[in-house]
Amino acid sequence: MIKYKAVHQGGTGEIVEKKSRFIAHVASVATVEEAQQFIEDIKKKYWDARHNCYAFAVGVENMLTRCSDDGEPGGTAGKPILEVILGSGIHNVVIVVTRYFGGTLLGTGGLVRAYTEAAQEGLRQSVIIEKIPGKKMLLRTDYTDLGKIQYILAQQDVSILDTLYTEAVEITALFPEEESKRLEKLLTEATSARVVLEEAESVYFARAEGEILTFPI
Repeated sequence: MIKYKAVHQGGTGEIVEKKSRFIAHVASVATVEEAQQFIEDIKKKYWDARHNCYAFAVGVENMLTRCSDDGEPGGTAGKPILEVILGSGIHNVVIVVTRYFGGTLLGTGGLVRAYTEAAQEGLRQSVIIEKIPGKKMLLRTDYTDLGKIQYILAQQDVSILDTLYTEAVEITALFPEEESKRLEKLLTEATSARVVLEEAESVYFARAEGEILTFPI
């Protein structure tokens, strides 16, 4: 499991270059099939456009990438879009840039710049999150140690998902995977091993607009 960027909410961005419209459409995809379906949907929606060029990157640790110039001169559209994706560090994403020809040829350099800028604008109009490998942890404690545990979790910027108060207290918290052992040791030492720690589930998590989002592995 590695930390990576992903599209939480796809967006649409547009630029105009010498009266040609370049409209970028961004979506999150998990498979090649999903990427291909999104491309086909855009082609159907913009059936009257001169070109629907695209690139996608699918996978987390071993990304599969593809791109297409869709009739533009070789290397002037799909490759620049793909380079924007790879440069952004975003995984599991597809970008389709639709071009409505404005009557003026842009040349190879102009096309590369236009498709690059359109893809970048599409990403700017999207909501991008960072998915962090983590663990949902159950912390069982008595009320005597509760304040100390809450203080430590707050100091370590650990997100609390839920707290159940009965005869004892059960806290469900999100530990970043790379920090898990250190946090367990810190809590164990602070409570003289009175806190009971149990791993519930491995997940990816992210923070978006003040909310904590979790994703299955």
